[in-house]
Amino acid sequence: MNDWKNSFGSPKTARGWILDVYPSGPNQITVWIIDENGDRVKLVDKYVHKIYVAGSMEDLEELTRRISRSESVAAYRFVEKYADFMEASKKKVLEIDMTDYGRTPHFARKLLRLGGYERYQLYNVDVPIAQAYLYERDIFPLAKVYAYEKGEQVIYELLDSVDSCRYELPPIRSMWLKVDVKKETPVVSFQDKIRSVTLRCDGQSLTLEGDEGDIILRIVEEVRRIDPDIIFTEGGDSFVFPYLAHRAFVNGLLNQFILSREEIPLKAKKGRGRSYFSYGRVYYKAPLRRLYGRVHIDVNNTFIYAASGLEGLIEVSRTCRVPLHRAARTSIGSIMTSLQLYTAWKDEILIPWKKREPESFKTGWELLVADRGGFIFEPKLGFHTDVVEVDFTSMFPMLMLTRNISAETVLCKCCPDSRLRVPELGYHICEKRRGIVPKTLDLLLRKRLEYKRMIKETSDLNLEKIFDMRQSALKWILVTCFGYLGYRNARFGKVDAHIAVCAFARDALLKTARLAEEHGFEVVHGIVDSLWIKKPGVNPREVVDFCRETERMVNVPLNVEGKYRWIVFLPSKIHPETPVLNRYYGVFEDGQIKMRGIEARRSDTPRIIKQAQLEMIESLSTAKNFEEFLKRIPESLKVITKYAEKILEGKVTAEDLLITKRLSKHPQEYTHDVFQAIAAKQLMAAGFDVYPGQTIQYIIADEDNKSPYNRVKAFPLIGSKLKYDAQKYLMLLFEAGETLLGVLGYNSITIRDLSLRHEKQLVLS
Repeated sequence: MNDWKNSFGSPKTARGWILDVYPSGPNQITVWIIDENGDRVKLVDKYVHKIYVAGSMEDLEELTRRISRSESVAAYRFVEKYADFMEASKKKVLEIDMTDYGRTPHFARKLLRLGGYERYQLYNVDVPIAQAYLYERDIFPLAKVYAYEKGEQVIYELLDSVDSCRYELPPIRSMWLKVDVKKETPVVSFQDKIRSVTLRCDGQSLTLEGDEGDIILRIVEEVRRIDPDIIFTEGGDSFVFPYLAHRAFVNGLLNQFILSREEIPLKAKKGRGRSYFSYGRVYYKAPLRRLYGRVHIDVNNTFIYAASGLEGLIEVSRTCRVPLHRAARTSIGSIMTSLQLYTAWKDEILIPWKKREPESFKTGWELLVADRGGFIFEPKLGFHTDVVEVDFTSMFPMLMLTRNISAETVLCKCCPDSRLRVPELGYHICEKRRGIVPKTLDLLLRKRLEYKRMIKETSDLNLEKIFDMRQSALKWILVTCFGYLGYRNARFGKVDAHIAVCAFARDALLKTARLAEEHGFEVVHGIVDSLWIKKPGVNPREVVDFCRETERMVNVPLNVEGKYRWIVFLPSKIHPETPVLNRYYGVFEDGQIKMRGIEARRSDTPRIIKQAQLEMIESLSTAKNFEEFLKRIPESLKVITKYAEKILEGKVTAEDLLITKRLSKHPQEYTHDVFQAIAAKQLMAAGFDVYPGQTIQYIIADEDNKSPYNRVKAFPLIGSKLKYDAQKYLMLLFEAGETLLGVLGYNSITIRDLSLRHEKQLVLS
């Protein structure tokens, strides 16, 4: 273990991996490197942030006179850049060196006012400073480098490649920090004292107890001794770190409560996060609790880490050039945008501060033809065998890459006679230059395909897991690329490009379906980039030949997801005769279960209902044909009987019964007494902070109670005695059974009677 003082040395050179990057003063960036010899080395680099102003030369000349004495301006000059990424030529713009990156937003707004919000266009204003530094120096997080200080600057020699899939990582030291609060009331409060703090590192745990002040000082001492690179918490952003900082303040120890490698205490201010709307849902993000020289990962406030683990987080941080602590918290769209910004930066394309590119004008008829999503084939309801599922690999990103689809290439001004046309719409696509979006996607697609190849070839289970986490993280970035083409605030997005991708996708799926029919298959279902095709006695060679021919035809890889023993396509709950696009369950030949749209896949389903439905499917899974499936239905109903007994006899825990819902608005804004609103109001009355986008957990206590407040109970407020509405949970159980068997004529009442026929002691009201 290195001595703490060694971490604060200032050696002139380091050979190792970049761990952390952050602005540490005016025109100053601090970089922490994990050296090959195990030291954690701090380097300080001079970095001048630049912004750009475009406009007429007359206006820009006048502007130079007005800003020449500004405290925010260190220097300025005229340079040539691609100021309008829609244009293929450079233009002269004003480049301004800022004296302090912190002044940039205020200064930029002042420039807009000076120009009456019309004369000037500003660029590179709001690029996060740490990311701008990574772009400028052409380095990335956890890149292996040889770095040395030369005067006020750090010079980097890159010993790594962002293209690499077999990169070397340093031995990263990590620690888990958990706090146990001595609650005075059912609600945890900043006024409650610390009961204990547990630190876990390398499989060993240390519990700190005793006087609260001593606990706080011992946390600091142990963090310095262990010297972790990453500190993991559960709720560190929203509660743990602000709580600990507040308790340090109460004990007069705030200035000594330092968990960073820098001598910077944690802030005691509680702060609040933000609620935002994305893809039809409201989300909540807790405020960032930053450490300096270390990385703090709050596992309750991260998407990428939760979805793809630390390996996935490192992969997107490296590939998209986003510092690790920011990549852990920011949205997938922001991570993907960083790679687009880097691509533009290296091509001397300026990054607009405010998006100004409108959608091209369309007539009503053109809107009717153009503004559609992907193509679908409604599923053929009921039970099927001999079904094969095939899907296109990263279809939308591949179309964007191979068809050169980007905001500046669709309906470009330079190629009106282009031979590359969008199906149905006739839009032309640029043939003279490659768009920013395809350039960005090239790296992502190449790396993901390489990881998938490496997964197939390796026999090392640990490596297989690592490669899978990395490709999974890249998949989320690729999924977002398409959505951002049509996002109103996307820097390099435009609705026309989004529409073009959908048109190519519809064309590809239709051609694939026709080819499948020519090969003797029946299309039983299709969604945008996937087809379920059926052929009695189909063999693997027929499917492989079909996929290869399709790939040659549409220039997008088509893979076999698998052949089903059987699959059941389910109808709408409200309209039993109407098929639903993404509602089915089935079993592949290797026994793997796949399900979509049913209770076991929903995040708001109580755990006990999920378990019951999954066990029902497992009891049916060994059937090889329809007759065997029917014979196994009585066995699946015994599963209902087993779980009904648990519910009625009280052999359940609160965790088994929890329902999780996301708040779409503030609790007081709900006009009806829906359960999540009632639970949220209970939490607010108890002193909890509740925001739109947060998830609320509750159990149903008494659905028919005359007082709405008593119908549910928020999870944190559940006492030692568990009270729940057994009849309501039974109905949820029977409805889950109906979901699976309803297409065969079983409804919830029938399932109730059949499953409880021999259980006379279970009396239902």
